[in-house]
Amino acid sequence: MEKNNKIQGQTMKRLIGYMTKQKKELVLVVVCIIVSALATAASSMFIQTLIDNYIMPLLGTANPDYSGLLHMLAVLAVIFAFGILGTLIYNRRSVVIAQRTMKDIRNDMFSHMQNLPIRYFDQNEHGDIMSLYTNDADTLRQMIAQSVPQLISSLFTMIAVFACMLYLSLWLTLFTIVVIVLILLVVKRISASAGRYFTEQQTSLGSLDGYVEEMVNGQKVIKVFNHEKQAVDGFEERNEAWRQSSSKANGKSNAMMPIMNVMGYGLYVVIAVIGGYMAINGLTNYGLISGRGILTLGTIASFLTLTRSFINPLSQISAQLNSMITALAGADRIFRFMDEQTETDEGYVTLVNCRIDEDGKITECAERTGQWAWKHPHHDGTLTYTKLSGAITMNHVDFGYVPDKTVLHDITLYANPGQKIAFVGATGAGKTTITNLINRFYDISDGKIRYDNININKIKKADLRRSLGMVLQEVNLFTDTVMENIRFGNPQASDEDCIRAAKLANADSFIRMLPDGYNTVLKNGGASLSQGQRQLLSIARAAVSDPPVMILDEATSSIDTRTEALVQSGLDNLMAGRTVFVIAHRLSTVQNSDVIMVLDHGRIIERGSHESLIAEKGMYYQLYTGAFELE
Repeated sequence: MEKNNKIQGQTMKRLIGYMTKQKKELVLVVVCIIVSALATAASSMFIQTLIDNYIMPLLGTANPDYSGLLHMLAVLAVIFAFGILGTLIYNRRSVVIAQRTMKDIRNDMFSHMQNLPIRYFDQNEHGDIMSLYTNDADTLRQMIAQSVPQLISSLFTMIAVFACMLYLSLWLTLFTIVVIVLILLVVKRISASAGRYFTEQQTSLGSLDGYVEEMVNGQKVIKVFNHEKQAVDGFEERNEAWRQSSSKANGKSNAMMPIMNVMGYGLYVVIAVIGGYMAINGLTNYGLISGRGILTLGTIASFLTLTRSFINPLSQISAQLNSMITALAGADRIFRFMDEQTETDEGYVTLVNCRIDEDGKITECAERTGQWAWKHPHHDGTLTYTKLSGAITMNHVDFGYVPDKTVLHDITLYANPGQKIAFVGATGAGKTTITNLINRFYDISDGKIRYDNININKIKKADLRRSLGMVLQEVNLFTDTVMENIRFGNPQASDEDCIRAAKLANADSFIRMLPDGYNTVLKNGGASLSQGQRQLLSIARAAVSDPPVMILDEATSSIDTRTEALVQSGLDNLMAGRTVFVIAHRLSTVQNSDVIMVLDHGRIIERGSHESLIAEKGMYYQLYTGAFELE
């Protein structure tokens, strides 16, 4: 419980840090809250004046003069008007503060997400991450817009009302304090036990969202294998977990409001009885400033109104605890996400455009020339340049996704500029893992990877990846035009560059047949296109980036043989003159590779050209002749 309160305190502190960026708005809100609180206390105090000084003297009068009473009622109306205006302004400005704060938080969340390593997304459900932007962010917005202003308003109101209560009657105030302390102890006990369940509620909701997203993405598979019942059972299990945690959290929290109301009404009745008894028996009353006197009817009526004005804020606080605890649980999840370790980059070698003269001298330039160089800064302030040729070597590389399980063992390979290197082997042999290491999606456990004889750890990741083009089996197309999806490979590319890349990839003809050609908007990941068409767009995207090194990860494995010929032609155009790494199940696509490497359980067991491997009659020969099939 103490740990949970500490976490909530730290979360609230960080949240306040975001809110204080809008100091002027916050000051205006606080001023309006104070005006509203003072208006509430003043209107209650006016009851005493109205009854004792303006209503009681009129009772039994033959010709009552109502002018004084009407004047005071007009003053009371002005007080109410100030209170209403203050409440209106602080409620409206609180919404503005909430929206701006959430905008800043969402911006920071998304910016932080872009810097997280691939490992994080591999290990966490995407639906749970989405829940941070939707469910958790929305509960936080409600807290800033409603609960926090209500809490501040309630606190100021209680302070103003309490001062007025002390002014009217010290004895009745002391009795009220005793009852209020009992109420607060009850609220504290309930809210403390509810906090843990609200955290569980947000966690289980994130799990439920992740499951729903997974099931939506896998609907075809579910229907093909008649897995509907199991899918429903899995959903019901997670939904039940959310129901239980939500019921416990909200059940305890919702119980606070009725308890507060009952105890408040009880206090109201008891104060009325005690005040009436003191007035009837002429017992001496003490006010903190007003001094000694007798309780009057106006004083009792005003004190009873103040009592309700004191209890109501407590009731409102208890009612807001539900959303506040939920929001703080959500905010804690958001801030824990923002505290995830970002992808580190200790590299200092950068990739630059350059010109290379006949003598081999490299000159850096701003415009794109199609020639690239690695820029090395040195401690003495000098710079040296190395031509980007696309030579990649791996020397005795070991790697494991988790520390105690190595998946690559002593991988050594040499890819000279312009060579085509192919990896073949069963699923799980480590083919894709090698390309992930070249991209530095993960860092190796042991060994060295060099790019143009530069340790890739010394190259900035953004520059390293800018020099590598990738065509994956799974194509990700974004909700945008075809042109912009191709331009994704190079944001500086002109329309002509994109069209040229599409022609190179053999995609231009089908694109022009789309309803709006290159301006056709793709939705839902390009679901209206065939797998082959999506793959051609992926090749065009890689082509427009014009990288010196290409990685093709089973780029043609999920398309038919006829389409494969078209795609393969586009790939051949793209691979010309580049260093290429190819991962393929279909051995027909790698026969023309300079070197073919056969992997088995994270080890290279054979390497050589197609002809030499066939002559060896080893694993590759068995795969090629069908004596052994890839799994």
